[in-house]
Amino acid sequence: MNYENYDPSFPDQPVVDLYLPVWANLASFRSKPAFIWAEDGSNGATKNSTITYAQLNESVHSISTQLLTQLQRGDTVVILCSPGLELVEIIFGCQRAGLLCIPVFPPDPSFTKENYHHLVRVLSQTKPKAAIAHHNYIARVQHYISLSSDNHKLAEMLQKLTWISTSDIKDKKVSSNMGSLPYNGCRPNEMYLIQYTSGATGIPKPVLVTAGAAAHNVRVARKAYDLYPNSVIVSWLPQYHDCGLQFLLLTIISGATSVLTSPGAFVNRPGLWLELISKFQATCTPVPSFSLPLVIKRGGVDKGTQPISLWSLKNLIIINEPIYKASVDRFVEMFKPFGLNPSCISPSYGLAENGTFVSTAWRGNCSNAASFPHIPSHNKLLPCARLASQREEEEDMDIIVVDEETCELVVDGTEGEIWVSSPSNCSGYLGHPSLTREIFQARPRNKVSRCFVRTGDRGIIKGEERFLYVTGRCSDVIKLPNNQEIHPHFIETAAQNSCQKFLRGGCLAAFEMSSTIVLVAEIQRHEKDVKVLKQICEWAKKAVLKEEKVEIGLMVLVKSGSVPKTTSGKIQRWAAKDMLIRGKMSVVMEMQFEDNNARFLPSYEAIGKTNKEIRCQGGNRTSTVAEDRDQEISLAFSSTPRRPPMLSLL
Repeated sequence: MNYENYDPSFPDQPVVDLYLPVWANLASFRSKPAFIWAEDGSNGATKNSTITYAQLNESVHSISTQLLTQLQRGDTVVILCSPGLELVEIIFGCQRAGLLCIPVFPPDPSFTKENYHHLVRVLSQTKPKAAIAHHNYIARVQHYISLSSDNHKLAEMLQKLTWISTSDIKDKKVSSNMGSLPYNGCRPNEMYLIQYTSGATGIPKPVLVTAGAAAHNVRVARKAYDLYPNSVIVSWLPQYHDCGLQFLLLTIISGATSVLTSPGAFVNRPGLWLELISKFQATCTPVPSFSLPLVIKRGGVDKGTQPISLWSLKNLIIINEPIYKASVDRFVEMFKPFGLNPSCISPSYGLAENGTFVSTAWRGNCSNAASFPHIPSHNKLLPCARLASQREEEEDMDIIVVDEETCELVVDGTEGEIWVSSPSNCSGYLGHPSLTREIFQARPRNKVSRCFVRTGDRGIIKGEERFLYVTGRCSDVIKLPNNQEIHPHFIETAAQNSCQKFLRGGCLAAFEMSSTIVLVAEIQRHEKDVKVLKQICEWAKKAVLKEEKVEIGLMVLVKSGSVPKTTSGKIQRWAAKDMLIRGKMSVVMEMQFEDNNARFLPSYEAIGKTNKEIRCQGGNRTSTVAEDRDQEISLAFSSTPRRPPMLSLL
């Protein structure tokens, strides 16, 4: 089939922005909502604002024209707008103006909070000519620059930028003669986006995305998920990069409607996601795998103002591999009475270096395709792709698994590194030529082939259907004393399942230090009872030993919010390890296991400060060190984290 779009009468466009005038000039699409922004109200009711295809196309044309009065084609701009329809308009406006854009979540303009470091990274690496932001935000930045600041480097970088107010480029209308003008936006081979990697395995890197690669990527995704103009998408994912940004593009090439809300709104009230699906009769929604337990726990299906009805869903796209089958099973079991069809479950795989989308295990348009819950699992995990019919359906997409050291293809059933070759492949990392050659220009040994992207993900292909299971990250693999290996998420999951009432789900990090396995875990509440903390550590150790046959050497309990994560919610184990070594975590207690004995190293604020007596906050009971005859327990009290036991492991 030559055309991937839903109708051969409308052939595929070389860049996503060119789909906009196609829809806007059709009578049936002019007044059709392209995007709806849902704001969660204080009383549980949502406030919605809408932009139609005609309005979006006109706004994008106006924005691009205004931008080119101050900038030139090819200039780099950083977009510092809050989530919402305005951000969508400006992203497409930059593409039509032929600009290279970097959407970034705007940090607090006082720059006193930790979240401004990514902006510093972006400004120093990409050297943008201009920044686009709301006029109030710009005023606060100018005020920061005018003050005598300790951070002269940041102030200097901000001062060098040309600041462009969103109101200036949106409110000034221009004559609309788009049909008579040649298209002057980003061409297929031109860079239109710098998309940073998530930072799950290292400091985020700037990925160069061409307009043509992005268009190809979303066309492949549109076909895989069978999206059409009658599709309705609900998404709360960040709009700045990766999957959240991809679904903006997917909406436009499909002629669909997207209902958007912010990640913060979802975190504050997970039930909002279900209510939006129900209210707008959504057919498609992407959601990270770690959020399913959160929805089960805090979804509040019996508390919301909107009745939950999920019968309309055809694609519940689950991202952020690895994906545990048990977690999906629980979600399906809970929401099946609300109309959720198990066959809509769509485990999927993607990464920034390939635009976003790579493949999905879901094949809803194949009559003989197995669907959840009949899809086979491997080592508790669901597959993220199905490669059996790939040559027929996606001739230009090639996924292989290789030995990460020898770069030779491995046979099905053997775990190795996943490599991807596709026109969706991005061009490389900005400012990293040697790393670009290593990652984006890989070729399997002893085989003539085109270039592949090394994903850094481990995977295994199994069964006649050739399901691909993403098992973990190459750099996160823990080497065991018996020369075997284990992915840290197995340790984290076993430990969390043993203490679900005490440990925060998705907030554990396991890693290896000097042949010792360390597990850092956030506790759900500020527990002060030593015996309870001790029990949590012992339960976790026993569960990991029973489930995974692995010994934990050190367990560290930390306060809520201590374990670092990416903006998409992935655990940054490398950062957790670094923070722990440098004493930057809010440690509640450390428990070091040595030869079946344990040294207890608690560090918390409101307990007595003598070494002879511990006052546990459980009724009026007082226990002493002498009472714990079964183990030698060493106690240290402090209001700040203590690091001697960690340094001894280095």
